Amino acid sequence: MPLSAAQQDADNTERPAPAPPPPARGGEIVVQGERLKGQLDVDVPPLLELDADQIAAEGVSSIQELITQITNQTGSSRGRGEGGRPVILINGIRVGSFREFFQYPPEALERVEVFPEEVAQRFGFSPDQRVVNLILKENFASREVEVEFEGPTRGGYSVNEQELGYLQIKDGGRINFNFEARDTSPLLESERDLIQTPGSVSDLEDDPDQAEYRTLVGDSRSLEANLSWAKAFLDSGTSVSANLNYDRNDSLSLSGLNTVTLTDAGGDSAIRTFAEESPLERRSSTDALSASGSLGKSINGYQFTSTFDANFSETETEIDRRFDTSGLEADAAAGLLALDAPLPNAVDAGFDVANRRTITGVSQTTLRGPIAYLPAGALNATFDIGADWRRIESADTRTLLETRLTRRRLSSGANLIIPITSRREGFADALGSFTLTLQAGFEDLSDFGMLGDYNVALNWAPTDRLNFTANYIVREVAPSLSALGDPQVIDFNVPVFDFTTGETVLATVTSGGNPDLLAETQRDWRFAANWQLPFIDNTRFTVEYTRNRSEDVTRGFPQITPEIEAAFPDRVTRDAGGRLTELDRRFVTYAETKSDRLQFNLFTRGNFGRPERGESERGGNGAPQRGRAGSGGPPGGEQREQFMQFRTRICADDGLAFLTRLMERVEAGEDVSSEVPGFDRERFERMLARARDEDGNISPERLAAFRERLCSIDPAMFGGRGGPGTGAGSRPDSEQGPGSGMRQAFAGLREKICGDDGADQLAKIVSAIENGEDLSELLPRMDPEILKRMLDRARGEDGTISPEALDRFRERVCSAQGGQGSDTVRGPLGGGNPFAQGRRPGWGYFVSLTHNINLESEILIAPGLEPIDELEGDALNAFGLPRHNSRLEAGLFGQGLGVRLSGVYTGSTRLNGSGLPGSTDLFFDDLVTFDLRVFSNLGELFDKNEGVLKNLRVSLRADNIFDARRSVTDENGDTPVNYQPFLIDPTGRYVGIDIRKLF
Repeated sequence: MPLSAAQQDADNTERPAPAPPPPARGGEIVVQGERLKGQLDVDVPPLLELDADQIAAEGVSSIQELITQITNQTGSSRGRGEGGRPVILINGIRVGSFREFFQYPPEALERVEVFPEEVAQRFGFSPDQRVVNLILKENFASREVEVEFEGPTRGGYSVNEQELGYLQIKDGGRINFNFEARDTSPLLESERDLIQTPGSVSDLEDDPDQAEYRTLVGDSRSLEANLSWAKAFLDSGTSVSANLNYDRNDSLSLSGLNTVTLTDAGGDSAIRTFAEESPLERRSSTDALSASGSLGKSINGYQFTSTFDANFSETETEIDRRFDTSGLEADAAAGLLALDAPLPNAVDAGFDVANRRTITGVSQTTLRGPIAYLPAGALNATFDIGADWRRIESADTRTLLETRLTRRRLSSGANLIIPITSRREGFADALGSFTLTLQAGFEDLSDFGMLGDYNVALNWAPTDRLNFTANYIVREVAPSLSALGDPQVIDFNVPVFDFTTGETVLATVTSGGNPDLLAETQRDWRFAANWQLPFIDNTRFTVEYTRNRSEDVTRGFPQITPEIEAAFPDRVTRDAGGRLTELDRRFVTYAETKSDRLQFNLFTRGNFGRPERGESERGGNGAPQRGRAGSGGPPGGEQREQFMQFRTRICADDGLAFLTRLMERVEAGEDVSSEVPGFDRERFERMLARARDEDGNISPERLAAFRERLCSIDPAMFGGRGGPGTGAGSRPDSEQGPGSGMRQAFAGLREKICGDDGADQLAKIVSAIENGEDLSELLPRMDPEILKRMLDRARGEDGTISPEALDRFRERVCSAQGGQGSDTVRGPLGGGNPFAQGRRPGWGYFVSLTHNINLESEILIAPGLEPIDELEGDALNAFGLPRHNSRLEAGLFGQGLGVRLSGVYTGSTRLNGSGLPGSTDLFFDDLVTFDLRVFSNLGELFDKNEGVLKNLRVSLRADNIFDARRSVTDENGDTPVNYQPFLIDPTGRYVGIDIRKLF
């Protein structure tokens, strides 16, 4: 039982008989919801909340999969930076890296919260990432074995994966180890019947086929080992974490065969392919070692957090050289080699080697907390300072150049959250709650100089269900180190679609960094509304409008059009006939970009065939909140264990001194939640008020009285040691299980009051309690204080218990039917029904639908040129920009079985041709794909959660179940070689099975 239960114990012994609770349905005893340890207390409502049952309904195997699965809510709508990956917190605290917890099983989670981008600033991040707060269970242990086998229904290749894992969360600490192995077999172009690029296919049928020696999916294998550790030290108020990760990846891909164009003395020529026994290979291996850690401490009411993340990786790539065919060409020209003569089956031209070493170190330190108290609430501030160091070393034998790039980055910033009006504090509450957020920062880059950023946000909550946000962001961003300084690499015979001429050609392509890039200036507006619908339970609707404006934007080189060619004439080389021969694709700087978009999201969840929970148990989005000692069931074993740990600590010889120090720390405003498992500040502060004397000071006598009361409670009532049930002739604790003393006590109570003379027995018990008599003979295992608090709930305003109230009390206790009672009957400490067990009946469901509308997207390549309008078909990337796209996530879960459906819609687009002879517009049809996942916890499904079936889950997946592919055609209805459906998506329908066992 968590510490909150102990705090409640003190509250209940100090206060008079409580006032009757709000009216409840069906005679249930209401549990008032309260905040979980680790939940964020911010003025911005969450976009999504998931409790343990709802997390289980996602059917995922790890936290990493869960984050990916809820992309509808975690992906940023701002369209900047790392919008694809949110900021991740553990119990409301920053950690060193995602690797510290990404392989945790989802069963370790108590709750998940997702917040909009504005919240990221409070933890030292820029407002282009949403925030995911993961609240872990306070005690959890598992050993995991998982195997997967997957592949496309068309065949060609397969993927298999094995994983071993161990996790323990206990006593404020956690340790995790995972090992994962993954192997992917290759897929050849010949297995998808692809048409080859003109100029690469032999004119002789007997020559080897290029498609059999080109891979669409390379042969690869990987190994990853991950070790994480974290610990909270109660006495010092310090928490630390550390992570070590090693990753090895090997891959092999095929780039086709050597080719030669032979021309005889008569001028006849033939394209030939040869050397099928030595196809052109690209072999790559990468070793990566990463380490991260964090240090957290409460200092005078402020939360200090410092994190670091260091990475070292080495990649070596071997690229086979093309065979020098000049000798063959000379022999053919001299008549020594016929055009159809046999060519070598194998050649050895050697290979080039490209090496890349990357070393990074990132650290960030934040200090956050209240700096003043205004009429509308606390003025909170976050101060951050960061230091990064990055180095890239690369060498390539094709260029004989070695590159060494180094960047040092120092940054600092401050964020203020200013409450203006407050419904919570009752200050100008008729206006609702207004909060102003101000942020400013700078960064100094060793290779780029000083850059700055600032933003202003206003949040307005007129009601608890409705929230509006306006945000203006200005930020200067330097090009990445790679974009500036990557070595120049030249690749020959690369297929390129030329929009100017409308043909696919084999060209020499240059890639690499550009040292002349400029710093980008971003100016963004974002407006959002978040509405919890009052007319549909558990339903939230959000709408966001984003306006992006940028200058001097770094981008990869776009598609080749006459406009692009005019803007960058030195990047495109053509022969005398106008055919593209060389292309320089190094990064470029665009003058300006403009974009506007709308995003809508509708999220709902509910259940059917399942008893409704009391409204007082629901959180702001309808999800159940934890009650005083848990909700939806009895206090868990981890909660009881935490209560016993706290009780043991304060009942020791120095317990009073420890409790006094703890009270002083809380009074000073320090956050002790990371050191005291289950800590509830609100309840603890109420207890602190009761321990004060008339002058407002802590009374040692009152504090000692609280300790004495807590230490006098029979620990057997909470499944602890040293009380009834641990003497001779009883089972040991390990056999009784957590809470066995309480279960036996209530079994004795039921036996007394649920028989034919139960009403009389209950009257005797009440009389004994009122007179202060010993209950040990009537109820040998029941703590009289707990029973008294239960009966106090039935008292009227005059302090007496009416016969009708006693009858209702007896009916509730006796209606449990030996352990299969209603979820809503509550136990003595406000927890769930002590007799309830087994799975909940019925089914739960959820639906999330997100739709995006691109209103404007224009790019000015250079001053003096016409803007490129992507929505009107101007070519910038290979597929254009759709005006509409949507994503659907829906799930159904219950009775040990779950189904999840994911759908993605991508709207149609068009890319305009140049208008020159041979050029043509390209048309991209819209595309809808659906992914289906069916999973079952077999122990629950067969109602036999023991032995091999216990915690055994089998999942079946089918991605792109209708095998949909995007169709691309030109004005003649033909598909260009570079846009063949199987070249865009060689996989298609993809199925797999996953078997997972937790021990």
